[in-house]
Amino acid sequence: EIHVREIESIDLERRTVTTAPGFLPHPHVIEYDHLVLALGTVTDFRGLRGLPEHALPFKNLNDALYLRNHVIRALEEAAIERHDEKLRRQLLTFVVAGGGFSGVEVVAELNDFVRGVAANYPQIDPREIRVVLVHSQDRILPEVPEKLGRFAQRILAKRGVELLLRAKLSAATGEEAVLADGRTIPTRTLVSTVPSFAHPLIEALELPKNKGGRILVTPELEIQGLPGVWALGDCAQVPTMDGGTAPPTAQHATRQAKVLAHNLVVAIRGGARRVFDFKGLGKMGSLGRHTAVADVFGLQISGALAWFLWRTIYLMKLPGFGRRLKVAASWTFDLFLPPELVQFRFGNNQLLLREHFEPGQEVFRQGDLGDRIYAILDGEAEVVVRDQVIARLGAGELFGEMALLDHTTRNATIRCARPLSVWSLPKKQLELLAQGMPELQRSLEQLRERRTRPLARPG
Repeated sequence: EIHVREIESIDLERRTVTTAPGFLPHPHVIEYDHLVLALGTVTDFRGLRGLPEHALPFKNLNDALYLRNHVIRALEEAAIERHDEKLRRQLLTFVVAGGGFSGVEVVAELNDFVRGVAANYPQIDPREIRVVLVHSQDRILPEVPEKLGRFAQRILAKRGVELLLRAKLSAATGEEAVLADGRTIPTRTLVSTVPSFAHPLIEALELPKNKGGRILVTPELEIQGLPGVWALGDCAQVPTMDGGTAPPTAQHATRQAKVLAHNLVVAIRGGARRVFDFKGLGKMGSLGRHTAVADVFGLQISGALAWFLWRTIYLMKLPGFGRRLKVAASWTFDLFLPPELVQFRFGNNQLLLREHFEPGQEVFRQGDLGDRIYAILDGEAEVVVRDQVIARLGAGELFGEMALLDHTTRNATIRCARPLSVWSLPKKQLELLAQGMPELQRSLEQLRERRTRPLARPG
């Protein structure tokens, strides 16, 4: 049987797994004899102010499609923006945090895509476009030999990517990326490929783990001290025969799966178990525009040959001849055809939007159109009228409702005093909720009465 559902909890004592309900809202509990944990890692911005609200992760296809849509929309807005030069600079600045394989491949493809699409907008000068890679070490791609890392830096710099080395991202807002040394980069597009942490389900389990939260397993891939429970891939620290640990790469994970599958059969039917022993075939990374770096069997390759090798290997790893043929045809057409400008529209059922602001940043200005209502989660905001601070707002307080209730412009400026996290709700959704919820409707009516009091609440 194959159950395709999200996992809600794991009970190691009762040896059960509880999954999300299907069409009927009843609990779905599966008993197990053997459990394999292969949940990988998740992008986690804990401790980094504003990144959960404003940084775009890049872990799956949905993330890639969302980023693509976002970039096209940013370019479209920049092409028609003529009144606010600050906003135009933000729209045309694209920041990627993390200089490992993921970050470098993202920034390389993003740079090619942005500059290729921007050519369709004569209002955008290519010199206005900024693509920035932020990396905490002194060179990118620390996973490969220094020669290849330096080659990658030269290629990216030549193609217009700004490299900020020995720099670390510490916070973000909807308008800028904040570095640990206090520098800020004005941007509306921030992609973060770091940091990765253990999956929440793994964190919740009492298992032997290392400091990074990866599960400690034996060379046979069974979790130490837990017979019948196994782990592999990014979520596990798999020992190697030379005393080290296996890196979290696909080539290691697929071979771990074969070893684990054999050992599972042996645990049920009997026989000799295998241990994981694989040193790796090499490492490769794309730099965009038919260029890559590769370290294969100790041979260091760069340029077009490395790119061809990279593409060929990934193509051959795809399951099924039909899928390989389709992907190969698509890649071939991409060599000759320009990038598509069509956006993929997806339904968005999210009503509440969580946002973060840094001290000195304005949530909205006096005279702006009222389009959202805000609730403060933590932090502090100032109410400013004609450059005078007339009030301060803290956790649990609302602001922005005056303009919505009166269908007019904001009567005050709201400025962040201390790092501020808020929930915001669009005007349309607020009105729909008010229509169906009598208590909320009465609260809004009370707020409407308060409008008669000068600046009783900022709007």
